[in-house]
Amino acid sequence: MDKLREKLKAVFGFSQFRGNQEVVINNIMAGKNTFVIMPTGAGKSLCYQLPALMQEGTAIVISPLIALMKNQVDQLNAFGVNAKFLNSTLSKGEINRVKKETLSGEIKLLYVAPESLTKEENIEFLKKANLSFAAVDEAHCISEWGHDFRPEYRRIKSILDEIGKLPIIALTATATPKVQLDIKKNLDMDAADIFLSSFNRQNLYYEVRPKVHVKKQLIRFIKDHKGKSGIIYCLSRKKVEEIADLLKVNDINAAPYHAGLEPAVRVKNQDDFLNERVEVIVATIAFGMGIDKPDVRFVIHYDTPKSLEGYYQETGRSGRDGLEGNCILFYRYQDILKLEKFHKDKTVTERENAKLLLDEMSMYSESSVCRRKQLLHYFGEKYDESSCGKTMWCDVCKYPPESYEGQEYVTMVLEAARDTEERFGLKHLSDVIRGVENEYVLSYKQNKLEIFGKGKDKKEEFWSSAVRQTLLHHLMAKDLDNIGVLKITDLGREFLRKPHSITLVKDKDFESLIEEEDKEPRIVTKSYDETLFDLLKKLRKDMARRKNLPPYVIFQDPSLEEMATVYPTNKEDLAQINGVGMGKITKFGKPFLELIQEYVDENDIMTASDVVIKSAVNKSKIKIFIIQQIDRKIDLQEIADAKGLSFSELIDEIEHICYSGTKLNLDYYVENLLDPDRQEEVFDYFLNSNSDTISEARIELGEDEYDEEDLRLLRVKFMSDYAN
Repeated sequence: MDKLREKLKAVFGFSQFRGNQEVVINNIMAGKNTFVIMPTGAGKSLCYQLPALMQEGTAIVISPLIALMKNQVDQLNAFGVNAKFLNSTLSKGEINRVKKETLSGEIKLLYVAPESLTKEENIEFLKKANLSFAAVDEAHCISEWGHDFRPEYRRIKSILDEIGKLPIIALTATATPKVQLDIKKNLDMDAADIFLSSFNRQNLYYEVRPKVHVKKQLIRFIKDHKGKSGIIYCLSRKKVEEIADLLKVNDINAAPYHAGLEPAVRVKNQDDFLNERVEVIVATIAFGMGIDKPDVRFVIHYDTPKSLEGYYQETGRSGRDGLEGNCILFYRYQDILKLEKFHKDKTVTERENAKLLLDEMSMYSESSVCRRKQLLHYFGEKYDESSCGKTMWCDVCKYPPESYEGQEYVTMVLEAARDTEERFGLKHLSDVIRGVENEYVLSYKQNKLEIFGKGKDKKEEFWSSAVRQTLLHHLMAKDLDNIGVLKITDLGREFLRKPHSITLVKDKDFESLIEEEDKEPRIVTKSYDETLFDLLKKLRKDMARRKNLPPYVIFQDPSLEEMATVYPTNKEDLAQINGVGMGKITKFGKPFLELIQEYVDENDIMTASDVVIKSAVNKSKIKIFIIQQIDRKIDLQEIADAKGLSFSELIDEIEHICYSGTKLNLDYYVENLLDPDRQEEVFDYFLNSNSDTISEARIELGEDEYDEEDLRLLRVKFMSDYAN
């Protein structure tokens, strides 16, 4: 025992073991098969690293991630431990060197990719080696019900049997009761000693936000956590690149990370993140990073993950040092539908399995039940939500939802399960209660049941929530042998005999939240600062009088309203305002910036750099094309056709260019529209009018005299000549 602690201190620098580490290590050293379920950050790796150092021979560690292997080998080497990996990144010479050192007994831990383990030459080599035990890391990859199923993991046991009789330690951070059964069965570990730690990560804050104005939320959140390390997960490589570019443009030190990058770039980006040369890594959900960085302060899911296991593991990369960790998920149901489409070419069983995992993900996101309670229930662990907030909160417990008395509804859920012989899942129970006569209900003649249609006055979403909450109260449980089927527990049967008061909560209607927020104008209603807006209008009026121009030529009202919303105080911020380009900034911008700066200083106001985000997407290509073509005096219809635009859409683009302050010379085109006298009549009208509205201009000039598109182009020429 003392030797074990001495080694722990001498090699790893720790004086004490954490949680189950010591009993797990002793179990392995006794030569017993061992199954370890321990959350991310609880010290799983030490459970096999320390016994490998204490015993003769080499321990082989089967790991699915090349990045994780490299990271762990680098760490062990830094501790003075001779560890190596065997995977596809090595040259033939390097592979031979690793094998030679293993056979001579120099290597204490040999990390092997499952693909490398299946190669015949490697099996023959390992047969000759003096091996102490085998560690199967990320053991959930064995199960098709795990979030990261890998078929090659199914062969591990048969290959280990070929190599020789070795004790096995299987380790995972994310295993539901069903996945645990799969792991034990596949590795033939039914008799193994199981060490199950709590899945509760007390230092993590869980929050689900509606996926609206998400880029603005993202920039704001990261700037509020300036200097802290974070990971952002996206669904696709394209989105990873887009978000990484967005962050960089907004002065956030970020880098992308996905399987499509050149290996050298991927390794550099990961190393830069680990070594704090990069603050934020943007990664694909599908591609595991395998990082071991203790001080990640936030994990943001830009897109919804494919399963709660995946979500739990990815959020688990935050706060591994036991300190603050923020886990933010941006959710909308369209992401779930998008993920479902990815499985359309798979077998019926695979599609159904994937859909059940996605349903769990959407239920978690939309529910108003304590996030911790839901997560821990998913992994088979009970949790009292009143404990949430004693260390870190979740959003539901921090901002409690509306609750209601649920005795009547829970009774109906349990009656529906009982009367349908406990053979069905959530949706079917909801259909029976609501009286939906679908083919399954009719084929089992369940439309004759007393419970059928008893809850038809409530919507499907209500009953889905009621069934989920009945599960969370442990009155029903999932049938591990029949996926998707719900059984009544002993507690549930007792409830049916003696119903009692039970509190349920109302779920958030995420789709309504998203629709409502998307309906809101992006820039202004009366949300702008009316005092500043009036000051800006007065300044514009004074400037217009001095320059003998209509006020709208300088800046239009929507531009002033946006200035009074986000308070730009420098040229860069002012350029982000709609209808403002560098041309106008150079010509008119200085007094407006000075006024806003003075106003901000006097009133202690947050400025545009905190609110406005810069777009990383290059939307200017089409504008550059239009400007170049107009400079070459190309016919406007030809320009529109070249970009697949209608003529009206082309004028829209031309107007945007012009109102942002760029001078366009349309003389070559306008000359063919109207004779000089009529052009002058239009210009006089715009010069002396307080409005540049086309409908008013047509009424004043004669609706039959001037076509709307002609007037729009003449207005562009007027603005270019007088304002730009």
